[in-house]
Amino acid sequence: MRRTVIAVGALMFGVGAVMAQQEIAVQQDNLMRGQAKSLYNVILKMVKGEIPYDQKAVDAAIADLEVSVPKIPTTFATNPKQDVVNSTYGASQKVWKNKADFDSKVPPVVKAIADVKGNIKDAASLKIAYDSIQDKCADCHETYRVKLK
Repeated sequence: MRRTVIAVGALMFGVGAVMAQQEIAVQQDNLMRGQAKSLYNVILKMVKGEIPYDQKAVDAAIADLEVSVPKIPTTFATNPKQDVVNSTYGASQKVWKNKADFDSKVPPVVKAIADVKGNIKDAASLKIAYDSIQDKCADCHETYRVKLK
């Protein structure tokens, strides 16, 4: 009986740890998905002409990026050691092997967002803003993002 209780307790502890790790991975994924929504589903689609230019939507997308991008280092402070189930992209283990370099990629993105904020007035200036932000995002994605499927 005692061994059964210990075994069940150990199993529950293990399940709890796995669930906590998955929760961390989900938080990281949600942060990046939110940023992708602003950058790709709003700004890029306007740049490509897939949706009409909408200044309010642009301003909201930039404001969202301005708030969410600085959260990247703290959101990725813990290595979940697993990816989100059914996710297309995930974080490379390189993030936690070289955390200082990973964290150093964020300030240039923050600066790019600050530099374009208030300067976007039309589709042409939106394209310039998109290219500026995307170039800085790509600096990190090339090394620290992995395609899962």
